[in-house]
Amino acid sequence: MTRIKICGITRVQDVQLVVERGADALGMVFYTHSPRNVSVPQAAKLVAATPPFITTVGLFVNPFADEVRDVLRHVPLSVLQFHGEEDAEFCAQFGLPYLKAIRVKPGIDLLQCASLYQGSKMYQGAQGLLLDTFVEGTHGGTGRSFDWNLIPRNLPLPVILSGGLNVDNVAQAIQQVRPYAVDISSGVEEGKGIKDAAKVAAFINEVKRIDLQLS
Repeated sequence: MTRIKICGITRVQDVQLVVERGADALGMVFYTHSPRNVSVPQAAKLVAATPPFITTVGLFVNPFADEVRDVLRHVPLSVLQFHGEEDAEFCAQFGLPYLKAIRVKPGIDLLQCASLYQGSKMYQGAQGLLLDTFVEGTHGGTGRSFDWNLIPRNLPLPVILSGGLNVDNVAQAIQQVRPYAVDISSGVEEGKGIKDAAKVAAFINEVKRIDLQLS
């Protein structure tokens, strides 16, 4: 079963929307340059509105460690997601499971990237690699996909596929990549940070449809 993460949540009503439609996880962006950025008080309200057994993920881009700790003092996140150039030691220091985002472009060695985040005796490894589209000067949320043929079949970490997914291409993406999870933000929006109920429902239904077909 392909898990589903809806990222860029900014409103309590959208927490309720994506959970009711069947999402497994929701993401909040703690990056001031993103139009989907949420404040700490805003995020605390979103997590408080999240029912049990739904994973809450906090997205950071090259933060200072104290910035992450300040968020965690007020927002009880389940998982951290790092979208910058953070190394594995940095990502592991907060005592929470984490995902490492890799922006994919031709020439990147994803096997080498995965090896850097498998962990060691000194620190824990990533729970998975979130593969997103490389666009110069941005760190996700671009609505652009990348060539899924660049993803090796033998990656040693679970793949969370992101970047330009929508209801029209997610079935092909799942068939080709067989990711552990898919992650979508702009593809289910009516505006930046504002989720569209019909698009959310259609996307989640399409994921479930192709999962049944492949099972």
